Amino acid sequence: MARVRYAARSPESLDRAARDRSVLPEIWSTGVVALWETDPEVVAAVLPPPLVPADVPLVRANIAACDINGHPLGAGAVAVRCRHGAVEGDYTLTMPMTTERAVIGGREVFGEPKKLAEVTVDRDGDGVVAKVTRHGVTYVEIRGRVAGELPLPEPRRTTSFYYKFLPAVDGDGFDADPMLVHVVRHEKHRWAARVEGEVILRDSAADPVADLPVRRLVSVTLGERTSDQKGFVAERVKADLVLPYIHQRYDDIAQIADDPPEPGDHV
Repeated sequence: MARVRYAARSPESLDRAARDRSVLPEIWSTGVVALWETDPEVVAAVLPPPLVPADVPLVRANIAACDINGHPLGAGAVAVRCRHGAVEGDYTLTMPMTTERAVIGGREVFGEPKKLAEVTVDRDGDGVVAKVTRHGVTYVEIRGRVAGELPLPEPRRTTSFYYKFLPAVDGDGFDADPMLVHVVRHEKHRWAARVEGEVILRDSAADPVADLPVRRLVSVTLGERTSDQKGFVAERVKADLVLPYIHQRYDDIAQIADDPPEPGDHV
């Protein structure tokens, strides 16, 4: 019989795939990270319970590019600083990615709010420009000039918070209570530089990060870094607490019911 690629895979094949996932190569990315203070009421407004704002209303945007086995990947994130109980970390509102594989893995495993987008990091001498573009709108742009190298940052542990859920089959709520996931990363740099620059947020109906205004720019840095990550379910959250925030995950909430788009709508 000819090979049927949709057929069940053998135990040996599944074991080999599990071994390959357990030994991931170090992947170094070059990226720009901007940190700014915004309005505290804005941070409070975007956090689904039981997350609460941190003491300082910080927003972090990172835009990076790397090469994975000869395949380029652009990746970004916009997140707000918050706490879950005694743990302080970031709640990520959007994670633009340039490849479908990067989107699917993070969304299905960890509940990361990933979407396909155009993500670029360009450096010309001391000048650097990093952008995220979707539906024709460059809604995040970080630009500036390298102003000098920084001391190599110490390795650090970070925590990100995500909600993993599935909309209900009948279109009413969720199939089960959402899971609040902690993803712990161990990050290290091999170089870093300070950038004198600016963060430009443009209005986008699909990606409204412009609602997180830059009140005080804390820092902009350029660097090369790598990290590992491991996730776990911290707790299950009652559906009615998360349901009002479900639109954060989608360009159009009608996507979860497969309603046809109206003329001119994002798809």
